[in-house]
Amino acid sequence: MASELSRIDWSAPWFQSWRGVGEPLSGRAVQGVPLYQACNESLLSRQYPKGQVRCPVQFAMQSALPEGQAYEHFIHETHSVPTREGLHDFFNALCWMHFPLAKKQLNHIQASAIKAQGVGSVRGSVRDAATVFDENASLIQLPDVLWDALQLRHWHTAFVTHRVLWQDVNVQIFGHAALEKLVNPYKAITVHLWRVPLGLPLSEWDAWLAQDLQVDKLAQKPFLPTPVLGIPAWWDANESPDFYLDDQVFRPLRASAPTA
Repeated sequence: MASELSRIDWSAPWFQSWRGVGEPLSGRAVQGVPLYQACNESLLSRQYPKGQVRCPVQFAMQSALPEGQAYEHFIHETHSVPTREGLHDFFNALCWMHFPLAKKQLNHIQASAIKAQGVGSVRGSVRDAATVFDENASLIQLPDVLWDALQLRHWHTAFVTHRVLWQDVNVQIFGHAALEKLVNPYKAITVHLWRVPLGLPLSEWDAWLAQDLQVDKLAQKPFLPTPVLGIPAWWDANESPDFYLDDQVFRPLRASAPTA
Protein backbone atom coordinates (compact mmCIF):
# COMPACT_ATOMS: atom_id res chain seq x y z
CA MET A 1 0.00 0.00 0.00
CA ALA A 2 2.70 2.49 0.99
CA SER A 3 4.73 1.85 -2.15
CA GLU A 4 1.64 2.23 -4.35
CA LEU A 5 0.68 5.56 -2.82
CA SER A 6 4.22 6.88 -2.95
CA ARG A 7 4.18 6.48 -6.75
CA ILE A 8 1.41 9.07 -7.18
CA ASP A 9 2.76 12.14 -8.98
CA TRP A 10 0.51 14.83 -7.56
CA SER A 11 1.87 17.38 -10.04
CA ALA A 12 0.41 15.43 -13.00
CA PRO A 13 -2.45 17.33 -14.68
CA TRP A 14 -4.98 14.60 -13.93
CA PHE A 15 -4.22 14.63 -10.19
CA GLN A 16 -3.86 18.35 -9.50
CA SER A 17 -7.51 18.94 -8.55
CA TRP A 18 -7.32 16.04 -6.10
CA ARG A 19 -4.04 17.08 -4.54
CA GLY A 20 -5.27 19.28 -1.69
CA VAL A 21 -7.06 16.40 0.01
CA GLY A 22 -5.31 13.44 -1.59
CA GLU A 23 -1.67 14.22 -0.85
CA PRO A 24 -2.01 14.55 2.95
CA LEU A 25 -4.38 11.58 3.01
CA SER A 26 -1.88 9.42 1.15
CA GLY A 27 0.83 10.63 3.52
CA ARG A 28 -1.10 9.32 6.51
CA ALA A 29 -1.61 5.97 4.83
CA VAL A 30 2.09 5.76 3.90
CA GLN A 31 2.86 6.24 7.61
CA GLY A 32 0.94 3.03 8.27
CA VAL A 33 -2.48 4.39 9.28
CA PRO A 34 -5.21 2.05 7.92
CA LEU A 35 -6.78 3.65 4.88
CA TYR A 36 -10.33 3.69 6.24
CA GLN A 37 -9.07 5.40 9.40
CA ALA A 38 -7.01 7.94 7.46
CA CYS A 39 -10.08 8.76 5.36
CA ASN A 40 -12.24 9.34 8.43
CA GLU A 41 -9.54 11.52 9.97
CA SER A 42 -9.48 13.56 6.77
CA LEU A 43 -13.25 14.05 6.94
CA LEU A 44 -13.03 15.27 10.53
CA SER A 45 -10.17 17.67 9.87
CA ARG A 46 -11.49 19.23 6.66
CA GLN A 47 -12.59 22.84 6.68
CA TYR A 48 -15.64 23.10 4.43
CA PRO A 49 -16.21 26.42 2.66
CA LYS A 50 -19.64 27.93 3.13
CA GLY A 51 -22.15 26.09 0.98
CA GLN A 52 -19.97 23.07 0.31
CA VAL A 53 -21.63 19.74 1.01
CA ARG A 54 -20.03 17.43 3.56
CA CYS A 55 -19.27 13.86 2.60
CA PRO A 56 -22.41 11.80 3.38
CA VAL A 57 -20.53 8.61 4.26
CA GLN A 58 -17.79 7.36 6.52
CA PHE A 59 -15.30 4.64 5.76
CA ALA A 60 -14.99 1.21 7.32
CA MET A 61 -12.77 -1.84 7.19
CA GLN A 62 -13.57 -4.18 4.31
CA SER A 63 -14.53 -6.83 6.86
CA ALA A 64 -17.54 -4.69 7.84
CA LEU A 65 -19.26 -5.85 4.64
CA PRO A 66 -21.28 -8.97 5.55
CA GLU A 67 -20.68 -11.98 3.38
CA GLY A 68 -23.27 -12.17 0.62
CA GLN A 69 -24.42 -8.55 0.86
CA ALA A 70 -23.96 -6.37 -2.21
CA TYR A 71 -21.37 -3.61 -1.71
CA GLU A 72 -23.62 -0.86 -3.10
CA HIS A 73 -26.59 -1.96 -1.00
CA PHE A 74 -24.46 -1.95 2.16
CA ILE A 75 -23.31 1.62 1.49
CA HIS A 76 -26.87 2.75 0.85
CA GLU A 77 -28.18 1.19 4.06
CA THR A 78 -25.33 2.07 6.42
CA HIS A 79 -23.78 5.24 4.89
CA SER A 80 -20.47 3.46 5.36
CA VAL A 81 -18.00 2.51 2.60
CA PRO A 82 -16.03 -0.74 3.06
CA THR A 83 -12.46 0.19 2.20
CA ARG A 84 -9.59 -2.06 1.21
CA GLU A 85 -5.96 -1.07 1.30
CA GLY A 86 -4.81 -0.05 -2.16
CA LEU A 87 -5.04 2.59 -4.87
CA HIS A 88 -8.48 1.59 -6.11
CA ASP A 89 -10.30 2.25 -2.86
CA PHE A 90 -8.06 5.21 -2.09
CA PHE A 91 -9.29 7.02 -5.19
CA ASN A 92 -12.85 5.90 -4.55
CA ALA A 93 -12.67 7.58 -1.15
CA LEU A 94 -11.27 10.75 -2.71
CA CYS A 95 -14.14 10.82 -5.16
CA TRP A 96 -16.66 10.55 -2.30
CA MET A 97 -14.98 13.56 -0.72
CA HIS A 98 -14.88 15.63 -3.92
CA PHE A 99 -18.25 14.67 -5.41
CA PRO A 100 -20.44 13.75 -2.42
CA LEU A 101 -23.77 14.50 -4.11
CA ALA A 102 -22.95 12.72 -7.36
CA LYS A 103 -21.55 9.67 -5.58
CA LYS A 104 -24.63 9.53 -3.37
CA GLN A 105 -26.87 9.66 -6.46
CA LEU A 106 -24.88 6.91 -8.18
CA ASN A 107 -25.13 4.75 -5.09
CA HIS A 108 -28.88 5.36 -4.91
CA ILE A 109 -29.26 4.25 -8.53
CA GLN A 110 -27.15 1.15 -7.99
CA ALA A 111 -28.88 0.18 -4.75
CA SER A 112 -32.33 0.71 -6.28
CA ALA A 113 -31.40 -1.54 -9.21
CA ILE A 114 -30.17 -4.24 -6.83
CA LYS A 115 -33.38 -3.99 -4.82
CA ALA A 116 -35.51 -4.31 -7.95
CA GLN A 117 -33.51 -6.96 -9.78
CA GLY A 118 -31.33 -8.66 -7.19
CA VAL A 119 -27.58 -9.02 -7.55
CA GLY A 120 -27.48 -11.71 -10.24
CA SER A 121 -24.68 -12.49 -12.67
CA VAL A 122 -25.76 -9.69 -15.04
CA ARG A 123 -26.02 -6.12 -13.76
CA GLY A 124 -28.64 -4.85 -16.19
CA SER A 125 -28.25 -1.79 -18.43
CA VAL A 126 -28.73 0.93 -15.82
CA ARG A 127 -26.57 -0.62 -13.13
CA ASP A 128 -23.94 -1.45 -15.74
CA ALA A 129 -23.90 2.15 -16.98
CA ALA A 130 -23.70 3.47 -13.42
CA THR A 131 -20.71 1.20 -12.79
CA VAL A 132 -18.98 2.38 -15.98
CA PHE A 133 -19.49 5.97 -14.87
CA ASP A 134 -18.32 5.29 -11.31
CA GLU A 135 -15.19 3.50 -12.47
CA ASN A 136 -14.16 5.31 -15.62
CA ALA A 137 -15.99 8.58 -16.28
CA SER A 138 -14.29 11.87 -16.96
CA LEU A 139 -16.20 15.15 -16.82
CA ILE A 140 -15.39 17.60 -19.58
CA GLN A 141 -16.48 21.14 -20.39
CA LEU A 142 -15.66 22.13 -23.96
CA PRO A 143 -17.02 23.95 -27.02
CA ASP A 144 -19.18 22.25 -29.65
CA VAL A 145 -16.46 22.19 -32.29
CA LEU A 146 -14.28 19.95 -30.09
CA TRP A 147 -17.15 17.77 -28.86
CA ASP A 148 -18.36 17.20 -32.42
CA ALA A 149 -14.88 16.23 -33.62
CA LEU A 150 -14.43 13.80 -30.72
CA GLN A 151 -17.83 12.22 -31.39
CA LEU A 152 -16.82 11.62 -35.00
CA ARG A 153 -13.41 10.31 -33.89
CA HIS A 154 -11.76 13.04 -35.95
CA TRP A 155 -8.76 12.94 -33.68
CA HIS A 156 -6.49 15.18 -35.77
CA THR A 157 -9.20 17.84 -35.98
CA ALA A 158 -9.92 17.72 -32.25
CA PHE A 159 -6.38 17.55 -30.92
CA VAL A 160 -4.21 19.16 -33.63
CA THR A 161 -6.26 21.49 -35.81
CA HIS A 162 -8.13 22.98 -32.83
CA ARG A 163 -5.37 22.45 -30.30
CA VAL A 164 -5.39 26.04 -29.09
CA LEU A 165 -9.01 25.68 -27.94
CA TRP A 166 -7.97 23.14 -25.30
CA GLN A 167 -6.48 25.96 -23.23
CA ASP A 168 -10.02 26.77 -22.06
CA VAL A 169 -11.28 23.20 -21.66
CA ASN A 170 -11.96 21.92 -18.15
CA VAL A 171 -11.42 18.22 -17.47
CA GLN A 172 -12.02 16.35 -14.22
CA ILE A 173 -11.39 12.62 -14.00
CA PHE A 174 -14.20 11.09 -11.94
CA GLY A 175 -13.75 7.34 -12.21
CA HIS A 176 -11.53 5.84 -9.53
CA ALA A 177 -10.39 2.98 -11.77
CA ALA A 178 -9.22 5.53 -14.35
CA LEU A 179 -7.33 7.45 -11.65
CA GLU A 180 -5.72 4.22 -10.49
CA LYS A 181 -4.46 3.49 -14.03
CA LEU A 182 -3.06 7.01 -14.33
CA VAL A 183 -0.67 6.40 -11.45
CA ASN A 184 1.32 4.46 -14.07
CA PRO A 185 0.19 6.24 -17.25
CA TYR A 186 0.30 4.64 -20.70
CA LYS A 187 -0.95 5.78 -24.08
CA ALA A 188 -4.01 3.54 -24.39
CA ILE A 189 -5.80 4.60 -21.18
CA THR A 190 -9.34 5.42 -22.27
CA VAL A 191 -11.94 7.29 -20.24
CA HIS A 192 -15.66 7.77 -20.83
CA LEU A 193 -16.35 11.46 -21.33
CA TRP A 194 -19.49 13.01 -19.85
CA ARG A 195 -20.15 16.54 -21.03
CA VAL A 196 -20.67 19.43 -18.59
CA PRO A 197 -22.53 22.55 -19.81
CA LEU A 198 -20.41 25.50 -20.81
CA GLY A 199 -20.37 28.30 -18.27
CA LEU A 200 -21.05 26.08 -15.26
CA PRO A 201 -18.53 26.97 -12.50
CA LEU A 202 -16.38 24.12 -11.19
CA SER A 203 -17.85 24.70 -7.73
CA GLU A 204 -21.28 23.70 -9.06
CA TRP A 205 -20.27 20.56 -10.96
CA ASP A 206 -21.13 18.16 -8.14
CA ALA A 207 -24.68 19.48 -7.64
CA TRP A 208 -25.29 19.61 -11.39
CA LEU A 209 -23.97 16.08 -11.88
CA ALA A 210 -26.16 14.69 -9.12
CA GLN A 211 -29.17 16.04 -10.99
CA ASP A 212 -27.90 14.96 -14.40
CA LEU A 213 -27.25 11.36 -13.37
CA GLN A 214 -30.72 10.02 -13.97
CA VAL A 215 -31.77 6.49 -14.83
CA ASP A 216 -33.13 7.38 -18.28
CA LYS A 217 -29.94 9.14 -19.30
CA LEU A 218 -27.64 6.45 -17.95
CA ALA A 219 -29.64 3.77 -19.76
CA GLN A 220 -28.69 5.47 -23.05
CA LYS A 221 -25.00 5.21 -22.11
CA PRO A 222 -24.14 8.66 -23.51
CA PHE A 223 -20.43 8.13 -22.93
CA LEU A 224 -17.73 9.19 -25.35
CA PRO A 225 -14.72 6.82 -25.04
CA THR A 226 -11.56 8.89 -25.50
CA PRO A 227 -7.82 8.18 -24.97
CA VAL A 228 -7.24 10.57 -22.11
CA LEU A 229 -3.54 11.16 -22.73
CA GLY A 230 -4.42 12.73 -26.04
CA ILE A 231 -5.49 15.85 -24.16
CA PRO A 232 -3.05 18.63 -25.09
CA ALA A 233 -0.55 19.53 -22.34
CA TRP A 234 -1.34 16.33 -20.44
CA TRP A 235 1.34 14.15 -22.01
CA ASP A 236 4.63 15.27 -23.55
CA ALA A 237 4.47 12.72 -26.38
CA ASN A 238 1.29 14.23 -27.81
CA GLU A 239 3.15 17.40 -28.79
CA SER A 240 3.88 15.53 -32.03
CA PRO A 241 0.91 15.22 -34.42
CA ASP A 242 2.11 11.69 -35.20
CA PHE A 243 1.01 10.68 -31.69
CA TYR A 244 -2.58 10.60 -32.95
CA LEU A 245 -1.84 8.37 -35.96
CA ASP A 246 -1.82 5.22 -33.85
CA ASP A 247 -5.14 3.71 -34.91
CA GLN A 248 -4.88 0.99 -32.27
CA VAL A 249 -5.42 3.73 -29.70
CA PHE A 250 -7.08 6.55 -31.65
CA ARG A 251 -9.52 4.35 -33.47
CA PRO A 252 -11.73 5.57 -36.31
CA LEU A 253 -15.48 5.64 -35.97
CA ARG A 254 -17.01 2.30 -36.84
CA ALA A 255 -19.11 2.30 -39.96
CA SER A 256 -22.81 1.72 -39.29
CA ALA A 257 -24.11 -1.67 -40.33
CA PRO A 258 -26.24 -1.48 -43.48
CA THR A 259 -29.96 -1.67 -42.91
CA ALA A 260 -32.02 -4.42 -44.54
